[in-house]
Amino acid sequence: MRTTAYVALNTYRETVRDKVLYNLLLFALLMISSSYVLGKISVYQEIKIIKDLGLASISIFGMVIAIFIGIGLVSKEIDKRTLYSVLTKPVSRTQFLVGKYLGLCLTLFVNVCVMTLGLYLVLLVMAEPLDPMLLVAIFLIYMKLTVLVAVAILFSTFTTSILAGLFTGFIYVAGYFSADLKNFHTIVDSGIVPILTKGLYYLLPNFRNFDVKSAVVAGLPIEATQVGWAVLYAILYIVLLLVASTWIFQRRNLK
Repeated sequence: MRTTAYVALNTYRETVRDKVLYNLLLFALLMISSSYVLGKISVYQEIKIIKDLGLASISIFGMVIAIFIGIGLVSKEIDKRTLYSVLTKPVSRTQFLVGKYLGLCLTLFVNVCVMTLGLYLVLLVMAEPLDPMLLVAIFLIYMKLTVLVAVAILFSTFTTSILAGLFTGFIYVAGYFSADLKNFHTIVDSGIVPILTKGLYYLLPNFRNFDVKSAVVAGLPIEATQVGWAVLYAILYIVLLLVASTWIFQRRNLK
């Protein structure tokens, strides 16, 4: 456990030094701040627009950051020749992979917190009472991003950074339409296509489980059971992805 924590903290230190990460975070904060200007243009809808654009910015730029920090997990370590020196120490490949994942999630958590603070500052300028339900939406966005990091790590264990980024981006987009695959048999009710689409439905992550942005912006209540099921879904999916990643990584020839 101590070894995994050491790898996680070292990964966090490495990622926070990356200048590209700061550029993405700065751009996200600018987008959140721009929602203030757009909100002023709309009469009686400024608060909703600020919340909507703010949550959308956290989700979109969080997605970019999650893919950016996840796809180079193995390839970057191999290119810098640091992976070989790490694995010569009493660090197993499983500890290395899990530690890297936790470190990336910590980096993502800090970035999401900074973007959340930016959103609340904009609302504070508008003299809007702090809405705790925004934290619920942001928490679920973060859980979605932790799943996405696990997806990126899975692809990084057996392919290049570019391909891992493309595959992860595809999974992210497909994850919002996976629910539609379940009912695809109503359109095509013959052949093997319905079987394949239903299989993809159960295989792909359903990112709609974490999307409560519209309800929060509209002021609708979010039930605790919905949040609980989403968290449980994320944890189970992450565990399965990390198990698969570890299985592939342990069998990869790094020579």
